[in-house]
Amino acid sequence: MTAGPVAPESAGLPAAAQAERQKLRKHFGRFDILFFLLCTIVGVDTIGTVASSGAEAFTWLIVLAVVFFVPSALLTAELGAAFPEEGGPYIWTSRAFGRLAGAVNNFLYWITNPVWLGGTLAVAAATAFTTFFNDGKDLGTPAFYVFTLVFIWVGVLAAILSFDVGKWIPTIGAWSRIVLLGLFTVTVVIYGIKHGLHGFGLGDFSPTYAGFVGLVPVLMFNYVGFELPNTAGDEMTDARKDVPYAIFRSAFLAVLLYGLPILGILLVLPVKAISGLGGFLDAMREVFTVYGGHVAADGTATLSGSGTVLGDFAAIVFILTLLSSGVTWVMGSDRALAVSGYDGAAPRFLGVISSRFGTPVRVNILSGLVSTVVLVLAHELTHGSAAKLFGAVLGLAVSTTLVSYLGIFPALAVLRHKAPDVPRPYKAPAPLAISIVLTVLILFATLQLVAPGAGDHWFSKDYTPDGWLPHERVQYLLTEAVPLVAFMLLGVVFWALGSPTRKAAAKQ
Repeated sequence: MTAGPVAPESAGLPAAAQAERQKLRKHFGRFDILFFLLCTIVGVDTIGTVASSGAEAFTWLIVLAVVFFVPSALLTAELGAAFPEEGGPYIWTSRAFGRLAGAVNNFLYWITNPVWLGGTLAVAAATAFTTFFNDGKDLGTPAFYVFTLVFIWVGVLAAILSFDVGKWIPTIGAWSRIVLLGLFTVTVVIYGIKHGLHGFGLGDFSPTYAGFVGLVPVLMFNYVGFELPNTAGDEMTDARKDVPYAIFRSAFLAVLLYGLPILGILLVLPVKAISGLGGFLDAMREVFTVYGGHVAADGTATLSGSGTVLGDFAAIVFILTLLSSGVTWVMGSDRALAVSGYDGAAPRFLGVISSRFGTPVRVNILSGLVSTVVLVLAHELTHGSAAKLFGAVLGLAVSTTLVSYLGIFPALAVLRHKAPDVPRPYKAPAPLAISIVLTVLILFATLQLVAPGAGDHWFSKDYTPDGWLPHERVQYLLTEAVPLVAFMLLGVVFWALGSPTRKAAAKQ
């Protein structure tokens, strides 16, 4: 049974917001939020990237879980319960710093996801298909485009569906993560008993500054997203109670679901054999030989019998997991952009909720178009190299994502000061300290993405990203900084185009 429409509060809301919020429906419960968060936070596309840094990756994963992941959970639990309106992070940022800051921040928050869907996720899905169903041979250009474009637009269609239907994608995706990562972890144990494992000493876990610089951005990229369900705040049945409940439970599960597979990859493959794109897939293929198959002297794994069946099953679940990651983030960030559209921080055309579906269909379609453009451009610019395409788009997605939190994280302390009388069912301890620590970490990670090794030996051989040489640091700086600046300027343009909506609200 579908719940009735949300009855928005009329006081203080622009007429546009009142009209659009009436189309929203409450059907997002406690366990829906939990599954949504698992899809948001636990991605499988970056597991190989993290593991490729060796055993110290596991050390930094645990350290950042303590100093970044847990504080961000505390912060979001308070903001999500105290300010549960549709739009989530846009609402918090614009209330704390004004609509212009909210517009720029929200554009960055949104644009990341079609870029990520059309680049990193689509390419990882195609790689999984070729690894398990095409004997490791690359798809031809026409087949590559057919596969990846179907992947993108199936995701867009899922985002368009009304939330009482669309929410099943994150639910299925959450269970697919548990099944995939659980099966992989159990199989690693069996593989270790049968064949032995690659050993490493305690010294291999020792953290280094170079490792921190290389890992902190992608680990923080993995660890953000607690706020995403609040982009559908008006569609929650009881946000004030359910948001903190779901956040704290998903945080524990997320660390477990990240940590165990990364440790498993390190135990199965030598570090030099782990790649960002194929590391997890290669490890899956190797360990599944315990069910049928063999590993050649050169390290090539061949599956047969039950190994083939289970390997193919794992590949399908892997692709489904990637799809659910993209769908979940698109569902959330598209809602946030739509809210900014009817709040006067983006073009009013985008701030429209479909009466039929209760979803921002116009923004959903825009996301699909952006994903398609990113896919085609990145594929052509990298001359069809999946590894280069994956790395280039992942770097852009990570940088735009992290910069968007420069508006979200300080909002906790600012809103405690600006809105002290708002009821807070949950209060985070030491809000100022949490905001400062998280913001400083985001600033550091962003700096290291744009200028790896800054503060030590900028772009020396210890800090150059894969595929780059030390003398190319200016070119690399431009490839990272120019898109960021361009996206920020587009955010300002969106704010300017929202002027008619703001003027109409001022005359109410």
